[in-house]
Formats: sequence, structure tokens, C-alpha cells
Amino acid sequence: MFSPHPTNMPLSVKLEPQDAILWLPRHEEKLAEKNAMGRVDLVFLGDSITQAWEKEGAEVWETFYKPRHALNLGFNGDRTEHVLWRLEHGEVADIQPKLLVLLIGTNNSGHRMDKAEDTALGVKRILEVLAEKLPRTKILLLALFPRSAKPTQKLRVLNEEVNQIIQSYADDKRVFFLNINSHFLDKNGRLISDVMNDFLHPNASQYHVFAKAIESNLQWLMETDLL
Repeated sequence: MFSPHPTNMPLSVKLEPQDAILWLPRHEEKLAEKNAMGRVDLVFLGDSITQAWEKEGAEVWETFYKPRHALNLGFNGDRTEHVLWRLEHGEVADIQPKLLVLLIGTNNSGHRMDKAEDTALGVKRILEVLAEKLPRTKILLLALFPRSAKPTQKLRVLNEEVNQIIQSYADDKRVFFLNINSHFLDKNGRLISDVMNDFLHPNASQYHVFAKAIESNLQWLMETDLL
């Protein structure tokens, strides 16, 4: 029975039936994909922004990540508690990637306007679970992407408050924090529709920007034995 209620979390969630119809089959598909791959060196874990590597970012994925034996564990609509449920139900079982790229939390801000402290606590718990399940895997923790057109709008401010907290989770030994948000913003800190049509999800052209912005960190972390 689906019940993504993480323990030790100040949040609650119940997936609506129509959502579960789409969400649970993807979970099963990802378990099968992971098992069929045999070798997984790189994992992307997150929400719809991550899932979109399979659509808007598909061409870039083929160039940057498929040759690196990468697995996409992005799910549309996911919040931190959904990711915790997935981790507890086998999505990283029996693999030991060199690096996991984590981008999660904007749906906590946008769907329920959770307090920044609560969203950050969810991210912290994910990092703790990953440390238990993937003790030899380095984590590249990305700042929540900017959302809303103007830097003063409520959801933009809320995401930035989350980023201010989660950046402290980096120890530069196993967890590394990277904020690439400036790549998506103009000189006044504004988002434009050419970058994100809905001021939340990067347009297809931006997945190359995304990949280029994290590439040097990603390459170094995958090639360097720090643990």
C-alpha cells in the first residue's frame, strides 16, 4: 500500500489516486531500469526538473550522461517526502554510483508553501538516508532553482531561504553544494520566459546550460576518490 509518510519528518503527504496511477508505475519502471543497467555510475535524483532530462533535456542527456552510465530518478511533482519513500523502497538498492546529483524541494515550496526550515529538514533527511544506503557515493547537492519572474516574489524568496539553509549541509568530503542559479537569471535577477516558460521549469534550450554549469564539478567528483 502506498504511504509515503517518512518518519522523523514534520510533513505529511497523501498521493491523490489519479497521481498514484502515474507515480507508482514509474517507480516500478525505474526499479526495472536500474536492475537492467548492471552498472550505474551516476544518478540524478529529484522532481520534474530532473525527470525532464528524458524529454526537454534528452539530447543533452545522450551526450553528457548516457556514456557515464547514468540513471534518472526524477519524478514529476515530487517533494522531499516522496523521495524518501522511493529511497526506502529500493530505488538505490544494489548500486553504488560514484556520484548522485540531488535537486529537490521546490514542490514543497510551491505546492504547500512549506516553511524553509521544513523543506530543508526534508533535504537533510534525504542526505542522511543516502549516507546509509550509498556510503561510497558522493553527493552534488544543487540549490533549488529560481522560480517566479521577479526576485522579490514569494516563491523565489522561499526557495532562496531554503538554499541558505541547505548550503550548510555540504562538508566538501562527501556532500558538495553548488548554486548555478545565476546561469538562468538576467543581470537584475529576473527570470524570462525564454529561459523558463512557466518561471519554474527550464525550457529545452536550458538543459545544455544546466549541463555545462555543473560539468566541471561533476567531472571532478566522478574522477576523484575522496571517500
